[in-house]
Amino acid sequence: MTLEVSALTGAALAQGLPALAQLRIEVFRAFPYLYDGTLDYETKYLTTFAAAPGAVIVAAWDNGEIVGCATAAPMAAVDPAFSAPFRAKGMDIGRIFYCGESVLRSTYRGQGLGHAFFDQREAQARRLGGFTLSTFCAVVRPDDHPLKPPGYQPLDAFWTKRGYRKAPGMTCTFSWKDIDQPDETPKTMQFWTRELKP
Repeated sequence: MTLEVSALTGAALAQGLPALAQLRIEVFRAFPYLYDGTLDYETKYLTTFAAAPGAVIVAAWDNGEIVGCATAAPMAAVDPAFSAPFRAKGMDIGRIFYCGESVLRSTYRGQGLGHAFFDQREAQARRLGGFTLSTFCAVVRPDDHPLKPPGYQPLDAFWTKRGYRKAPGMTCTFSWKDIDQPDETPKTMQFWTRELKP
């Protein structure tokens, strides 16, 4: 296993889009997202993401194959639903960098790639300049959810170690189809934030 991590930006971003679409469908199918994704939806979603100025895909490669991806872009360039809670508090979204999904095949976890994904995304924010806050959001599921696996451990401890903290009262809502549901249902997404230093 020969792992490499690289940041894809600009024209190179397109190189990672097909793998990112497949990984989102594969990885987010598991708890807590339980996402019943389709390539059609992924194509539309990722086309919008790829058009965001300053966007980055951090790709983890194993012998030329992308086995994990993490994304990020300036908050002002992503879906306005993400920035709405920040706008409501009067915050300058032009100074906020949004970290999107982080998807990694299970066999590659526990090898430091989660840290590498954050390192590279935060480095992109510093390269672009002017950002003072980094943020992401994560789905909120009830502790007694019927599809929660035995022994499931949320990533809260990892995110806290990275310097992120839950932002009280900062949530947004997105809808998607769960693997055990016939239709899309709304989900609450909790924001986490950390200060970005130059």
